[in-house]
Amino acid sequence: MALALPNELVAAIFHDLDPSTLAIAARASSQFKAVAERILYSSIHITDVLSEQSPHPLKTLWWCEAIRRRPHLCDFARKLYIRWQSDRSVPPVQGQHLLDACEQIEAVVQLLVALESLDLFLGPANLVRGYQDPPIHAIESVIHRCRFPNLQSCSLGADSAKNVQPYTPILTSFLVSSSTLRHLKLCDLRSGLHDLPPEALPQLSSFRGSADAAASILPGRPVRHLSLVGQDSDVNRENLHRMTCTTVPLRYLDLSAMSIRPMLLRNISTYLPTVESLRMKLTLRHTLHYSFSGIRILAGLSSVLSVFHQLSYLDLSPTGIDGVGRADSLEEHALCREWGRACPSLKTIIFPSKTEWILDLNNVWNPA
Repeated sequence: MALALPNELVAAIFHDLDPSTLAIAARASSQFKAVAERILYSSIHITDVLSEQSPHPLKTLWWCEAIRRRPHLCDFARKLYIRWQSDRSVPPVQGQHLLDACEQIEAVVQLLVALESLDLFLGPANLVRGYQDPPIHAIESVIHRCRFPNLQSCSLGADSAKNVQPYTPILTSFLVSSSTLRHLKLCDLRSGLHDLPPEALPQLSSFRGSADAAASILPGRPVRHLSLVGQDSDVNRENLHRMTCTTVPLRYLDLSAMSIRPMLLRNISTYLPTVESLRMKLTLRHTLHYSFSGIRILAGLSSVLSVFHQLSYLDLSPTGIDGVGRADSLEEHALCREWGRACPSLKTIIFPSKTEWILDLNNVWNPA
């Protein structure tokens, strides 16, 4: 005898099941299959590893074919994550099949009008010389006809190299159409988007990308979270100044994707003194303080931290521990007290050793 359960109850039961269990449940009945498919296709996570032996993004192509066979599932898609990773053995000159795969993705993705989160990283696809006239970026070949009225989060990119196809105004047009976007990552956009209209991205609250991209996107927008990628030499006084032109104070700064020299940190403290949370990877080729050894060379940060009057969270865990030497609790406690005097707003410190220290209500630093 079949179970007479409403679809809402079945969906609630299935909601926390892992994909493999859902696939098994889908074979139990036509009702279970319909509910399980809606859940399975609401959040798609695909990673294709490309190699000389397997150069095609097969998982991506299988998903595209599955959607074409079940077009009704497009209405349920909310999150899409596709990442192509290469072992670098795939010769770009033989990679035309990747551009063909991009076209297949585009034919499907443009149908996912209810999408709320889009994460596309197309690996070596943009290293292939395309046949479009005029040429466009591989990512743009996917998004150029897409419009997502409910999109909240978007991450776009591909492997980058010198003289590869840059982004064109297609990217700008896509961002202009994404008025609900709150979180944006553009990992391979090295230059700025100078033609982005002031009224675009009115709800943007976080951005991750290069310094020049940030300098062109942040002004006039309510961005509180900023993550920079690239080299610390890419960050200069000109683009730092433009990063200060947000409509709300920048509160959270993540510099863990680049190696930071003390001089850059001083410039950042000058232009972005409102930062409350700072995460960074220090480069210690030039020691901060020659009179110390081991982790005590970090004592040289005191004068820089004193400029951040609102800094409460400092995370140095991305810094390689070999660069500062292994620390013991006494050295870390001494630094906590020293930095606390220089920056009284500090409440939490994470050292390269990954040890977290917290200032308690009695103004005493203790390991978490």
